[in-house]
Amino acid sequence: MNDMNGAKSLLQDLDDAIARGTDESRVKALWHATDILITGRYSENEISTFGEVIGRLADEIEVAARAQLSELMAGCDHAPLNVIAKLALDDEIDVAGPVLRDSNRIDEKMLVESALTKGQSHLLAIAQRKSIGEAVTDVLVKRGDQEVVTSVARNEGARFSGSGLLHMVRRAEGDSILAEQLGLRKDVPRHVFQQLISKASEDVRRRLESERPEMMSQIQSSVTEVTGDLQSKFGPSSRSYFVAKRVVTTQYRQGNLNQDSISNYARQHRFDEVQIGLSLLSSLPVDVIERAMMDRNREMILVLCKALDFSWDTTMSLLFLGAKDHLITARELHDSEREFGRLKIETSRSVLKFYQSRKTAGADAGRQPELQQVH
Repeated sequence: MNDMNGAKSLLQDLDDAIARGTDESRVKALWHATDILITGRYSENEISTFGEVIGRLADEIEVAARAQLSELMAGCDHAPLNVIAKLALDDEIDVAGPVLRDSNRIDEKMLVESALTKGQSHLLAIAQRKSIGEAVTDVLVKRGDQEVVTSVARNEGARFSGSGLLHMVRRAEGDSILAEQLGLRKDVPRHVFQQLISKASEDVRRRLESERPEMMSQIQSSVTEVTGDLQSKFGPSSRSYFVAKRVVTTQYRQGNLNQDSISNYARQHRFDEVQIGLSLLSSLPVDVIERAMMDRNREMILVLCKALDFSWDTTMSLLFLGAKDHLITARELHDSEREFGRLKIETSRSVLKFYQSRKTAGADAGRQPELQQVH
């Protein structure tokens, strides 16, 4: 391969130039090597050889020239990894910015290192990348200032972990711009959106209501805005319901109501006992439990089970109990199991607290007299 032989001898000449040259000749050598690298097609080993020379030259040049090198490397699909790392971790944002924002040769580990060790301007550059993984956004939402966090919330290519989203919701309290940007994201799960709305200002709530009506209507139907229209299958005033309520409440007061008893009730298709038991364990109204059980969107029951630290087996028995004719397709079951595995206990408990606060508000307005007797 004549190209590479020529490149090798050129690199040898460059090495000599570094050793003996002036500042001016080193800069000239840098652009020459960079130009050959960008216009040629080389293997990773050959690129690595270029990287050694370009990296050594980069150590010798001024900030303005390093910034120019960063612009070139950011757009190069085969930029040497050591050069990218060197530029990404440069303290000068003019140098680090282009590769942090645009290079597809920079890996997640490098981005995390920069996000953990550098200043806010570096974090802002990372927040503007075309795509950002969860490990990186976790750092951005914890270390970033308001501009960084708002930027990453606005970035459609950013992906958030459950704990990252929870952290964003906390930061959105009292920050209407962040709250709105977060509420507009299509990947925010319903339970996180509910939490956001519960803490948002009236202005933000109104704007999100007009911009995301589908989410707002889901919340209205799943929280206790309307009571009595979806009562127990057998009706809350029926004899069997009150017998179940007395038995389960006694069991609860004696400290014997737990995951095993809920699981047993579910397997015996004892719907009243299950919903009364879950109501007691979660401090939620019975009708909220019933909505969660009967809702075709299984998200709330998964969150509830995760918050109560139930096993997947118990959760599955509750899903079957609430399903139409107690039937669930294998695909639906697999999707639910995957979603359940992704949920975090801390996040789920935070959602539960939101529901409990809605219950308290409802009770204060006299909407839950029957539940207050249970508790």
